[in-house]
Amino acid sequence: MPNWKKNFSFPLLVAALCLTAFVSIALSISDNQIHRFDDTLIGWVQGMESPGMTQFMQLFTWIGSEKAVVIITIIAMIVLYVCLKHKRELLFLACVLAGSTLLNALLKLVFQRARPTINRIIEVSGYSFPSGHSMAAFSLYGGLAFLLWKHVPTVTGRVLMVIASAVFILIIGLSRIYLGVHYPSDVVGGYFLSGCWLATCIWFYQRHLERLSEVHSRSVA
Repeated sequence: MPNWKKNFSFPLLVAALCLTAFVSIALSISDNQIHRFDDTLIGWVQGMESPGMTQFMQLFTWIGSEKAVVIITIIAMIVLYVCLKHKRELLFLACVLAGSTLLNALLKLVFQRARPTINRIIEVSGYSFPSGHSMAAFSLYGGLAFLLWKHVPTVTGRVLMVIASAVFILIIGLSRIYLGVHYPSDVVGGYFLSGCWLATCIWFYQRHLERLSEVHSRSVA
């Protein structure tokens, strides 16, 4: 039992569950079994259409765009390095975002799912599954929440930080459905795939810190 507790890893469990969910969605798309889910959510999200809502969703889809993600990432890295004097965190965040981007590009080529064509408010090119905006948002804001967690001194502050991250991730995903450029299954699949990747990176990061701590303890002894 002690060995089981020592080897048990919550991040790896989360990664396995997210991967299982992603594979289930991918198989449902391949078998054309997910249309009812997609059609229902598309009807609900696009039923909110109005000029003001369109501007709001366009703003958030820009926040989740490649250019905005790069800008936010650079700002976050500067804060981590200048204010908190952290270097390993920079490498962690870079790996999370780079890996997420590569996974998205690779899997889009594998699945080659065409984008929706009904009620498209903006025009974009490329394949649809999984959603790149959703993956980038989950990787960026999820990774930042993980890194900043220990630096927020109060429980209330941590809860607010997690809620803010979740809201940004959710609205960026919804914006892609609202604007007619992604199916809901693209967005949800992107969330699960990024969740798997982020959890895996967290596991490697924590193991790295544990090894450094062990090496330091032996050198001191």
